[in-house]
Amino acid sequence: MASSFLNIVNATLDWVTATLDAPSSRAIVFGVPIGGHLFVEVLLFLVIVFLLSQKSYKPPKRPLTEKEIDELCEEWVPESLIPPITEEMQYEPPVLESAAGPHAIINGKEVVNFAAANYLGLIGHEKLLESCTSALEKYGVGSCGPRGFYGTIDVHLDCEARIAKFLGTPDSIVYSYGLSTMFSAIPAFCKKGDIIVVDEGVHWGIQNGLYLSRSTIVYFKHNDMESLRNTLEKITVKNQRAKKLRRYIVVEAVYQNSGQIAPLDEIVKLKEKYRFRVVLDESNSFGVLGKAGRGLTEFCGVPVEKIDIITAAMGHALATEGGFCTGSARVTDHQRLSSSGYVFSASLPPYLASGAITAIDVLEENPDLITKLKKNIAVLWKGLSGILGLSLASNPESPIVFLRLEKSTGSVKSDLQLLEDISDRLLKEYSIFVVTSKRSTLDKCRLPVGIRLFVSAAHLESDLLKASESLKRVAESVLKDHI
Repeated sequence: MASSFLNIVNATLDWVTATLDAPSSRAIVFGVPIGGHLFVEVLLFLVIVFLLSQKSYKPPKRPLTEKEIDELCEEWVPESLIPPITEEMQYEPPVLESAAGPHAIINGKEVVNFAAANYLGLIGHEKLLESCTSALEKYGVGSCGPRGFYGTIDVHLDCEARIAKFLGTPDSIVYSYGLSTMFSAIPAFCKKGDIIVVDEGVHWGIQNGLYLSRSTIVYFKHNDMESLRNTLEKITVKNQRAKKLRRYIVVEAVYQNSGQIAPLDEIVKLKEKYRFRVVLDESNSFGVLGKAGRGLTEFCGVPVEKIDIITAAMGHALATEGGFCTGSARVTDHQRLSSSGYVFSASLPPYLASGAITAIDVLEENPDLITKLKKNIAVLWKGLSGILGLSLASNPESPIVFLRLEKSTGSVKSDLQLLEDISDRLLKEYSIFVVTSKRSTLDKCRLPVGIRLFVSAAHLESDLLKASESLKRVAESVLKDHI
């Protein structure tokens, strides 16, 4: 049986060999002899190409029956539109029952308020109230239209001119919402392909503007000029293509997430060396830093014209609402056509613009407000020095006094819980209202969390001493097992 099978195999091999060696299986094309095996290979290649070019077989579609549709609907579970609500998300913040001045009413009880950025103490100021009341009677509550569509009122133009005059810039533009100023101004200038070098500690409004710009974002270590220098060096020297792109440095004057003050003089030197533009947010420094309250440029002795774009919210020192961007006429004019927060939002209510003008007038007439604020910051700093379990992370001249845990638990959630326990006890036991730097799920800032105290020129020395003494007692009690 085996010998017969071998005979069949040998006979088959002899036949194939004879076929390939036959003269008919050979040809000469352009003087090149082509063997029979090459002919077979070409034939196989053509067959493969033919098969691949054919449409794949698909069985005929059969419509689902009513029963099958009902079964699929019963099995389908829709995906939730929002993430599950956790216990920490169900937190209800204290509700103010009065103006957010240095003393406020919460749950029927008077408290010392360190949670409002009322730096100059202008909330409830008599001149601001008179200005807003007269504007309210003249213009009504709102404008009912964007600035480009019958929403521009003369008081808006007056406010823009007053801000520009105060800061010494050619022009300014007013927005109807403070937070929208940054996340509208940044995308108006920064586009896809541009490079933005930004401090890792910037607040969420800036982060959102960076995201909307679709630019290439590069972060440097918080308020670290060596890290900024290395980042700029890496971008410009090692990437020749970067020289042809628009390049920006984005920083805050006073960082909301740490209370640190940016060294603007060093930033400007690096900007000029590596040929970047600077975008500066002065929300927490306008009306606060500098001899006359003109912000970080005055504080650091930097000419304002060296800063390409300056933005600020008016809801802090000026005790009103809205925001502004100031700089050259080209900078402001471009935003009137390209900034979404300006083009598509209803304009700032006229009485708020009037209030902002009056607030600047009050600041210029009373420079002692800045002196009083600086004194209050120094008193609180002195009172909080040596506090057990907490350390002062902010700049001694910053209106935001920022306290961090000396020893982290290793978890942001646990750290925040300890800090919230301190703030809750301060409110309940000592009537001191402070806030933690709790962040939303959208906030990408990775700086350590802490307790923020916003100092006001309207705080009494007794308020500051009470706050520091109460904080020391509560921190010692809450953190005694953690230290």
